[in-house]
Amino acid sequence: MLSWLAKKLLARNMARLRAGDYRPQLKMVAKDVRFRFPGSSSWATELQGKDELERWLKRFVTVGLQIFPDEVVAKGPPWRTRLMVRGTIHLKTPAGETVFENRYVIWGRIAWGLMREYEVYEDTEKSTALDEYLVSIGELDPATGPRAASAA
Repeated sequence: MLSWLAKKLLARNMARLRAGDYRPQLKMVAKDVRFRFPGSSSWATELQGKDELERWLKRFVTVGLQIFPDEVVAKGPPWRTRLMVRGTIHLKTPAGETVFENRYVIWGRIAWGLMREYEVYEDTEKSTALDEYLVSIGELDPATGPRAASAA
């Protein structure tokens, strides 16, 4: 039952992300949330706090990434729920050409309905290839370096 409910909430929030609205996702995180996206692409970060996560999510929707949850598992009591999500993410050009496709896994910890921490794992080579595409269309300045771009 808990996994079913978590999938409904995440599917709704990810639909809003796909539509360009990150606010429902942000409402479900704690003020001191810890977020980690490993790698060396411009998406890679390790941050703490809702404000920092909001900047990352704004970039996510501005670029137009399309994220879908395939499987969601939530286990544990309300004060220590573990969340695992497996899904797909992609980006298409305005002409409909797919320029980025990846699979991801999210591991997270929820307490009393708020995400306290989560990490996102993807194929980092594909994330780097996405950066190359973003540079080619002027969405990412190569002079700023990968980490500086993720703070934008």
